[in-house]
Amino acid sequence: MDASKVEMFLATNGKYFDKSKLIMIKDKLINMSDTKEMVLSATEFKDPTTMLLISIFIGEFGVDRFMLHQTGMGVLKLLTGGLCGILWLIDIFTIQNKTKESNFNTLIQLIM
Repeated sequence: MDASKVEMFLATNGKYFDKSKLIMIKDKLINMSDTKEMVLSATEFKDPTTMLLISIFIGEFGVDRFMLHQTGMGVLKLLTGGLCGILWLIDIFTIQNKTKESNFNTLIQLIM
């Protein structure tokens, strides 16, 4: 992937990743093959702000964790009402970072 495409990707999708990992992402994208570039262009990342809103309004039922492919925690929150609201409250403060980490893991799996 050439440098201009990498810069465009980061300008468009930078908000989906942790700022401290953008340099590593940039290095990985520059060395990426053309076939993986096509797969990456078709991939949608989860918006941390949208995930925060989902966590606030319906996170007590584990929907936010199911969306992050954390099925075990999703089931736990669903069956316990977010552990009586404790996990729900914790997730309100941490879901954006968890979403960015999930997006980063998805990107790394696509690139590797």
